[in-house]
Amino acid sequence: MEGFRPANSTGTLGRHLARRLVEIGVHDVFSVPGDFNLTLLDHLLAEPGLNLIGCCNELNAGYAADGYARARGVGACVVTFTVGGLSVLNAIAGACSENLPVICIVGGPNSNDYGTNRILHHTIGLPDFSQELRCFQTVTCHQAVVNNLEDAHELIDTAISTALKESKPVYISIGCNLPAIPHPTFARDPVPFFLAPKVSNQLGLEAAVEATAAFLNKAVKPVIIGGPKLRVTKSRQAFVELADASGYPIAVMPSGKGLVPEHHPHFIGTYWGAVSSSFCGEIVESADAYVFVGPIFNDYSSVGYSLLIKKEKAIVVEPNRVTIGDGPSFGWVFMADFLSALAKKLKKNSTAVENYHRIFVPPGIPLKNEKDEPLRVNILFKHIQEIITGDSAIIAETGDSWFNCQKLRLPENCGYEFQMQYGSIGWSVGATLGYAQGAKDKRVVAFIGDGSFQVTAQDISTMIRCGQNTIIFLINNGGYTIEVEIHDGPYNVIKNWNYTGLVDAIHNGEGKCWTTKVRTEEDLAEAIAKATGEHKDSLCFIEVFVHKDDTSKELLEWGSRVSAANSRPPNPQ
Repeated sequence: MEGFRPANSTGTLGRHLARRLVEIGVHDVFSVPGDFNLTLLDHLLAEPGLNLIGCCNELNAGYAADGYARARGVGACVVTFTVGGLSVLNAIAGACSENLPVICIVGGPNSNDYGTNRILHHTIGLPDFSQELRCFQTVTCHQAVVNNLEDAHELIDTAISTALKESKPVYISIGCNLPAIPHPTFARDPVPFFLAPKVSNQLGLEAAVEATAAFLNKAVKPVIIGGPKLRVTKSRQAFVELADASGYPIAVMPSGKGLVPEHHPHFIGTYWGAVSSSFCGEIVESADAYVFVGPIFNDYSSVGYSLLIKKEKAIVVEPNRVTIGDGPSFGWVFMADFLSALAKKLKKNSTAVENYHRIFVPPGIPLKNEKDEPLRVNILFKHIQEIITGDSAIIAETGDSWFNCQKLRLPENCGYEFQMQYGSIGWSVGATLGYAQGAKDKRVVAFIGDGSFQVTAQDISTMIRCGQNTIIFLINNGGYTIEVEIHDGPYNVIKNWNYTGLVDAIHNGEGKCWTTKVRTEEDLAEAIAKATGEHKDSLCFIEVFVHKDDTSKELLEWGSRVSAANSRPPNPQ
């Protein structure tokens, strides 16, 4: 038949999967080998458009796929059955919480072993291979177990398209004996991927816009707040259209930082309740109407449920629904369509922007360390602000880096990533590896606490192997400072490491890597000059020593409120 090739090694399941990954934009796959996935890895290696990156462990491979998906829109990792799958599970759960399409591929048992009473290695010793699948069902939007060639094509394509449509991770298990076997369904090049665009219900869209415009046009000092779901809906441009047309001030929820343009003339900062940017919280909470675009309200973003926000004043724009005050609510109205249409119906109102400029007092005394004074964290971030550009990307680890990086004013096109909903310590090492691999046009600047670094340090090795030139600031304050502020105890103190010595040992003279220790502002200025000058093509690892109690005031306030929320006594029965 025309278009078919003789059955040969190109018409295989492994080849099809590799081609599909390239077609959707995955050019780097993060992997850990195991006996059930080795043949599959051979086929991924054979695909010219794919680069296989071996990671030190599965957790980091999953975090790297998460970081890559943030940079490129989709990521992928490949691990082995159960011991690999359950190890990567935590990273996939994090990607699920942040709406990231990550294709998690597992090399599964031989197809002949399904339905038998055999006990396999890498299992808990029961002749039941579904344990891994059942775990993944809770943290992925679709699961495919490929154990025969007849429907493999359909199962793989359905899983990948579901990940892209839902913007969530999927799980694909592939029998270890299947990737290399030719089959007629793979003899033809795969049909190009096509995802039907989501179109709003036109009448619902018009009704939502009309009701929202009526609500906002009679408000005196409305504001707009951008949230993390701007990413999943690809609504950033529509958000800017609304900001430009309305004249309202724009703020960002902490977990949405990097999705709202901070160079915009109406940008007023981060809205985070009691720990908002200076003067931003007052403008938002005193507004008579607020438009929350793609928010997530959880105990962390609401500072222990303490936001001074009234539902009847809020318009909440979800990815596919708009709710106005206490009602009405309009479904099947998609965010980007709604924001663009609303922009055309609003009267310009700059009252709240003027109020902000009226009350805003610029920071007073310039920050300055005395000569040879131990370095303070706020001095560190003053220097960071001076070096970041549109060619930078910031990655902030869970911890006080959340609060310090939140204060950075991001230049146009500067990337910014952190994992606020899931908050898994150690996420940033793998995510930095993946993001840097996916965004080669940017230099990543990562901020990692010593406690978090100890969880996932090994994959500094993979960054060096990949020739990445990330700058990592390891903030050494002797423990889990964010947890100290929520609830202190001896478990928050960790063994101190010689962190630069560890990275030097990992470097081992192979590849480009430069390390240094910083204790004063003079040390810091010198280290930054070298990292951005003579070592700009190297991985730069800068260990910064700060006092264990040198925390942002925002963390102190936030920690006490989250602690109060965590320690509420049980409600009476």
